[in-house]
Amino acid sequence: MSALISESTSPVKMFTTQFCPYCVAARRLLEQLGIDFEDVAVDGDAEMRREIMQASGQRTVPQIWVGEQHVGGYTELAALHQQGGLLPLLNG
Repeated sequence: MSALISESTSPVKMFTTQFCPYCVAARRLLEQLGIDFEDVAVDGDAEMRREIMQASGQRTVPQIWVGEQHVGGYTELAALHQQGGLLPLLNG
């Protein structure tokens, strides 16, 4: 597990770029649900992007973790919420 991921003060940690439409959608969903999240910008930080890619196995943003569990990107986050799994995951 990457130190970038495990060192978080929020239950949700999301690695994003500023103008990515999926990043914007993920932020909006979490805000609408009242979920506290840490948004880590990886714009222009090639080393951090490499580390996130290694930890997630994905090349795209956003990459979202709940605690130490990798959720995926926006599509997976939204599906998890639709299936009723996001809030229970946050509660333990």
